[in-house]
Amino acid sequence: MAQTYQQLRLDLAAALAVFLDPEEAHAESVRWFEEGLDLSRSWMVAHGMEIVPVPVRRQVSAWVRRRRKGEPWAYILGWCLFRDRRFKVTRDTLIPRPETELLVEAALEVGRRLKVDRCVDVGTGSGIIAIHLALETDWRVTATDLSPGALAVARENAASLGAEATFIEGNLLDPVPAGPPGLVVANLPYVDPADLPGLQRELAFEPASALFAADRGLALSEALLTQARERQAPACLLEIGAGQGGELCRRALGAGWGKAMVHQDFAGHDRLLVALA
Repeated sequence: MAQTYQQLRLDLAAALAVFLDPEEAHAESVRWFEEGLDLSRSWMVAHGMEIVPVPVRRQVSAWVRRRRKGEPWAYILGWCLFRDRRFKVTRDTLIPRPETELLVEAALEVGRRLKVDRCVDVGTGSGIIAIHLALETDWRVTATDLSPGALAVARENAASLGAEATFIEGNLLDPVPAGPPGLVVANLPYVDPADLPGLQRELAFEPASALFAADRGLALSEALLTQARERQAPACLLEIGAGQGGELCRRALGAGWGKAMVHQDFAGHDRLLVALA
C-alpha cells in the first residue's frame, strides 16, 4: 500500500508512542527523519505528500523493531551529536549525555585559569572530552581507557574531526608516563549497582563497565582523586551522580586536595566535582 512521507512520520510517531511518552515519540520521529533519512523539516514541507520508496519503508520498519527492544537511537544510527560535533558511538562506548557538556566547559575554564599545557581524560569512551579539549586549546591531550573497543572508536573520532590526542589503554592514570599529568578530567562510571532494577531499559545496551562502580558508585572517582593528587595534578574535574557531591568532597579533601567544590546541572542535581590543589 502506498504511503506518503507525512503519513510515514505519523505512523512512526505512533509506533514509538507505544513505549515512549507521546511528546518524546514525536521528537524522536523527527530526529529519525533528519538524522537517519537526512530529510529536513523544510524538505518535509515541500515533499511530504510524495510516496515513500519501498526500501525507505523497510529501513524504518527495521529501525522500529530494534528500537522496540529498547536499543537506543544513537546505537541504531551509529553516531550522535555532542556540542555540535558528530561522534561515532558503538556498544563499546557510552552514548554522550548533554550533562557532560558542563564538564567540558568547566575543564576549559579551569585549565585556562591555571594556565595548564597538558591534560588527561580518564575513561575517555568515545573520546568526546579529549577531542573537544584538543580542538579548543593548545594543550597536549592524553586519554586513557580500559576498553580496546572504546579506544578504537575514540581514535576514529579524533581522526575524523582532526583532533591531535594520544590514546592509551590502561586503568585510570596508570598508563600515563610518570610525572605531573596536568589537568585531570574524567566521566567515570558512577552509578550504584543497587540502582540497576530501576534504570531505563535502554541502559542495558550500554557497557556496564562504563556505568557502574562499587561503593555506591563512588569507588572509581575516589581512586582517581587519590591518584591525581599523588601525581601532583593541579586540578581534577569529575562528572558525578546526583547526591554524590558531599561525600566525594569529603573524600577529595581527605586525599589531600586543598579545595573541593560541587556544581549542579540545570535540573539542580550534583553533576561536577572540581578539586583544586
